[in-house]
Amino acid sequence: MNIDIESKLLIVDDLPENLLALEALIRAPGRVVYRAASAEAALALLLEHEFALAIVDVQMPGMNGFELAELMRGTERTRHIPIIFVSAAGRELNYAFQGYESGAVDFLHKPLDPHAVVSKVNVFVDLYRHRKALRHEMESLAAAHRKQEELVQQLQHTQGELERAVRMRDDFMSMVSHELRTPLNTLYLEAQLRQLHLSKGNLASFAPERLPAMIERDQRQIRNMVRLIDDMLDVTRMRRDALSIQTKPVDLAALSRAVVENLHQQAEAAGSVITLHAPAELRGVWDEFRIEQVLTNLLTNALRYGGGKPVEMVVRQIDETGKNGGSAGVAQVAVRDQGIGIAPEDQGRVFEQFERTADSHKHAAGLGLGLYITRKIVSLHGGRIGVQSAPGEGSRFVVDLPLDATDATEVQGSDKEKEGTQT
Repeated sequence: MNIDIESKLLIVDDLPENLLALEALIRAPGRVVYRAASAEAALALLLEHEFALAIVDVQMPGMNGFELAELMRGTERTRHIPIIFVSAAGRELNYAFQGYESGAVDFLHKPLDPHAVVSKVNVFVDLYRHRKALRHEMESLAAAHRKQEELVQQLQHTQGELERAVRMRDDFMSMVSHELRTPLNTLYLEAQLRQLHLSKGNLASFAPERLPAMIERDQRQIRNMVRLIDDMLDVTRMRRDALSIQTKPVDLAALSRAVVENLHQQAEAAGSVITLHAPAELRGVWDEFRIEQVLTNLLTNALRYGGGKPVEMVVRQIDETGKNGGSAGVAQVAVRDQGIGIAPEDQGRVFEQFERTADSHKHAAGLGLGLYITRKIVSLHGGRIGVQSAPGEGSRFVVDLPLDATDATEVQGSDKEKEGTQT
């Protein structure tokens, strides 16, 4: 145990020569001796310093040594300081008893025995140094214990995150297998059926008027698989901060009409209809391909969980207060369904990857990536996305995009990566 600790000693006597002589006796390396010519001066020093020992003369004008000791014992800061009384009043027992009752740990009589004084002071100084060293060790152990607890908590948190990541990976692989199996099984069954018709010579199934519908069914299933793969690639790029955003002038109203038209058959298959309210033109600077993804994801999500009821999309321009207090143009896209809705506690979670609400699992399949990708794209354009919903009352997703996303944070990716997602 390291006990190289400085010790402060207080000596109190109204006679300067006594102070000088006593200091000469007890002075040693690692010690600092403070002298006080009165009890009042001693109290002032006690307020400023932490002392290992106080040697107090009993008989002093004004406040005597016993009264000083009683004051010291009445204060939390000084009550633990050992006190040695010095007296020239002889060895009367009553006097000694009064000293011990006042809180003395020892009693010295004048004339002082130098060896006894040095020996007693050494004992109390060593005790103080050991006590301080022990306190330091205990504080170090307590700090180490707190640090250990923090590390344990961090490890537990990390373990929980790893376990969650493993579960997410397993769930993801399961969902991918399930989602890809659906269009693959459809294509496989279509191929078997066509092979059966050919083996029986039933060429009527391949009449020219039937071929467009047959090709459209195949293309729909292929598009579903490509979309799943694109979503997985986008998530991978987001994790590497490599999702490409390349802005150019875009007419959001025209783009919205094109997306609604592309989803016409999907809406029919879901027993729903999409209503679009948009101005003749709404121009801004965005990444056209990525904004198309946003619109498609929002509408697909509404069709998937809308329960076959109508879906409404509203595109408009609004004005917001800019950074400098001026008016800033913002394009707003709102998609509303009349489906199962989202509980308040789930509304933040639906924007995380692979996250879906408990009710959504019962109504539709999916990877839980669409809204996560949408939020990321909107964020990269300097915009924001939110949801207004209640269970059983449908959901309204709102996207606000600044008309000029040129100044938004761009995460650069290669053109090749982006082209790879376009089909």
